[in-house]
Amino acid sequence: METEKLYYTDPFISEFPATVLSCEEGKNGFQVVLNCTAFYPEGGGQPADHGTLGGANVTDVHEKDGLIFHTCDKAVEVGQMVLGRIDWARRFDHMQQHSGEHILSGILCRDYHCDNVGFHLGAETVTIDYNADISWEQALDAERKANEVIWADPEVEIAYPYPEELAFIDYRSKKELTGKVRIVTFPEADCCACCGTHVLRAGQVGLIKVLSCQKFREGVRLEIVCGKRALDYLGRTYDQAKAIGQQLSVKPQDTLAAVERLEAELSAAKVRMAQLEETVFESMARDNEGRGDVVLFQPSMKSDSVRKLADAVAKRCGGLAAVFAGEDGQYAYALVRADGADITPLVKDLNKALNGRGGGRGGFAQGSVQTDRAAIEAFFGK
Repeated sequence: METEKLYYTDPFISEFPATVLSCEEGKNGFQVVLNCTAFYPEGGGQPADHGTLGGANVTDVHEKDGLIFHTCDKAVEVGQMVLGRIDWARRFDHMQQHSGEHILSGILCRDYHCDNVGFHLGAETVTIDYNADISWEQALDAERKANEVIWADPEVEIAYPYPEELAFIDYRSKKELTGKVRIVTFPEADCCACCGTHVLRAGQVGLIKVLSCQKFREGVRLEIVCGKRALDYLGRTYDQAKAIGQQLSVKPQDTLAAVERLEAELSAAKVRMAQLEETVFESMARDNEGRGDVVLFQPSMKSDSVRKLADAVAKRCGGLAAVFAGEDGQYAYALVRADGADITPLVKDLNKALNGRGGGRGGFAQGSVQTDRAAIEAFFGK
């Protein structure tokens, strides 16, 4: 005996009456079998439906040997009639994603003579793997063609051809199939063997949006969203562009040009800042002309700036230039010997005495210490 699969009779059924044939307690809840069900069991890359059976929550559904088992959080009385309710928002979302994947995959496999070798319908996005080197531009072209199929709104065709008929049908499948085969066709886009639930017309997919196309194994992995997910994604993207546009005093569609302008201005400012920094460091170096060993304290700076200052001062002071940038508790340091003598022993003693870490070679070293100014000055005898 097999469970009657109402989701194949009408994938838009969201409520149905059924008789409870068995209910056994299992590891993750109660396993309930009905005489018929509209709950789709996990399979073909599509997650299981959720919902309720009477007063019990259905948290998972799976099929074994033709029987469909509903995992429920409480027992359901055997022999009684129960009302099953599908979490329709979840089911319709899965139908939109799955049908959208079929349309896009059919077009890509047709145009680039490849196979869909992986499919995952996730909670946020759908990922699809292809065994061909598809470019971002080609993926977007397929996206355009897929949405044109959606706008044309052809009726989805589902058939169970006889084996002798199946042999003459050009359909997609990841493996050799035998027995009763369900063929799902989206006219002008795809013909594929599939056990999942699908929309009745292509227009019900709503929209397909490709989010990314990245190298994966011998081909590429596409990330897509369809239907309400695509609408929500584009809505969030627009809201973000609008907020950025308001900050930059431009329209949402002009944010890229505005950001590019800011990047150019920032690059110019960085060049100018580097020039000013060099001028300031050279002035500080002149102030320490011929003073021998020098210890300087500065506000927090980038490590590269700390090094540049120490190097500039060392060239003028004629001894050791020790620069500490930061505040009590955390200083970055750079040490430079004007004569290039080995600085390693000094660095080891400094790190040990001042709770520091860092190192170098020759006459240069860089690192950080967790201590205060007084301790640093005491170490150098200042």
